[in-house]
Amino acid sequence: MSTVAGLRLLPPLTVEQERELLPKIARGRDAAAQLAAGSLNAADARRLRRYVNEGADAETTLLCATLGLVRRRVKERGFSFANEDLELAGVEGLVNALHRFDASKGTRFSTYAYAWITKLVNQAIRQQAGLSEYEMELLLKLQKLLRTDVSRRFGPKEVAAKLGFSLALARDVIELNHRFADRAAEEITADSTLPQSSVEMSEAPKWVIDELKELCGKEFDAFWQFAHKTMSLEEIAATRGISRQAMTKRLEKCRQAVRGSARAKDLQAWLDEQ
Repeated sequence: MSTVAGLRLLPPLTVEQERELLPKIARGRDAAAQLAAGSLNAADARRLRRYVNEGADAETTLLCATLGLVRRRVKERGFSFANEDLELAGVEGLVNALHRFDASKGTRFSTYAYAWITKLVNQAIRQQAGLSEYEMELLLKLQKLLRTDVSRRFGPKEVAAKLGFSLALARDVIELNHRFADRAAEEITADSTLPQSSVEMSEAPKWVIDELKELCGKEFDAFWQFAHKTMSLEEIAATRGISRQAMTKRLEKCRQAVRGSARAKDLQAWLDEQ
């Protein structure tokens, strides 16, 4: 059973499933308020307690079905998912979102929760890395730019031009990002368990693993690690003793093989859901 911060990870809910839970949550919270006010007969108290329990069960289901966002956000930030502090921070953000969510505004809970998860995970990372709020803000801007094209390297001049930094500041932020990446790599290396990709692999359907292994051959592990953001491109290249550019070419061959396979549509649909 896959867990996040000790909570069971459930599959994401459909829009219809979420809509069924939200009224139960609202009714349970209203019932709790009425119970707290007191002055109820025995029958009404029993009915309200039943509503409270139903609401609590609905909240737990919604929470556990959204835990995948915590896992995804921690991966995207470049740290191993085994980092308990980041897990707990992400779950704290998720709980905050659950308490503040207003379904009447028409937003999916997962969409609303993602911002809270991101906020708390970033705060935890900033504290762990010993960064100031200003440094973290600069780092996030650079990383957003880098994610626009992970296959290329942005130099100081281009970073300065695109982000409106001075050349000196661009160099400083790039160096800061390198130190941050080194810290993330240390977190992954320090994990005494199997590589993260092996843990995640156990959750994937057998047909997915078999198909990707056949398509990617010896680069299967690298493709898996990069596709699921358990390691950065630089880290994967370093483990193989090759350049970032060379690793990019190998991964592109894997992508082409996946796109050209007979089960390309099924594979892409599964990958997009992760």
